[in-house]
Amino acid sequence: MLRGLLQLTWLEIKIFLREPLGAIGTLVMPVAVFLIAGRALNRGGTGAPSPANLAFMQAGLPVLAALFISMSAVISLVTVVSIYRESGILKRLRATPLRPPTILTAHVLVKLVFTAFSLVLMTLAGRRYYPVGLDVPLIGFGAALLLSTLSLLSIGFVIAAIVPTARFAQPIGALTFYPMIALSGLFAPVDALPAGLQTVARLLPVTYVVSLLRGIWTGEPWSAHLGDIAVLLVVGVACTALSSRVFRWE
Repeated sequence: MLRGLLQLTWLEIKIFLREPLGAIGTLVMPVAVFLIAGRALNRGGTGAPSPANLAFMQAGLPVLAALFISMSAVISLVTVVSIYRESGILKRLRATPLRPPTILTAHVLVKLVFTAFSLVLMTLAGRRYYPVGLDVPLIGFGAALLLSTLSLLSIGFVIAAIVPTARFAQPIGALTFYPMIALSGLFAPVDALPAGLQTVARLLPVTYVVSLLRGIWTGEPWSAHLGDIAVLLVVGVACTALSSRVFRWE
């Protein structure tokens, strides 16, 4: 079973790299956003950034880039699963000796691998071009990003289960996840939002992703974010259970 999982995971990696849009969206775009926004906030590198810009560059921008990495992986998963179902690939895979959880696990592993690789690219590019010297716990931040991605991937499976065709998969995934960023507390504290929006923000998983990533990036201990971790685990377990009930193979 493990050999089959590894072989299928390697096959999915090669298929993913053959799709230029998916690879660019997952590997290139988050790094480009990180560098371009960083240089813009730093006034093109010709002067000292303002205190507000510096504060956002030191914590907000890396978290935003990490969110793009995570969400690109999730939207890519939703699109790929929808294409596989519509073209009958899932049906054929289900008829193989591989168990359905093995097939879905291979897709999750591929997304986690590319999430980790994108984080490495962002780190290397940041050390070369990023204007702010930072000493951050990269291993802890990487672990937080993988946990966040895993939780969001479970939501992606629910979306993939209900999206009617591959044509609508990517826009529905993008419309589901990207608007959450506005209320996530990344650009303004959740407590500063109107009461109604605070309630909405606290119902969004991305709010807890932002809190966890920003806290770990700025050196806060994991124990300070047990609530965020608990919410992401609950979302992951609940959405995985839901997707297993409503998932359609054909």
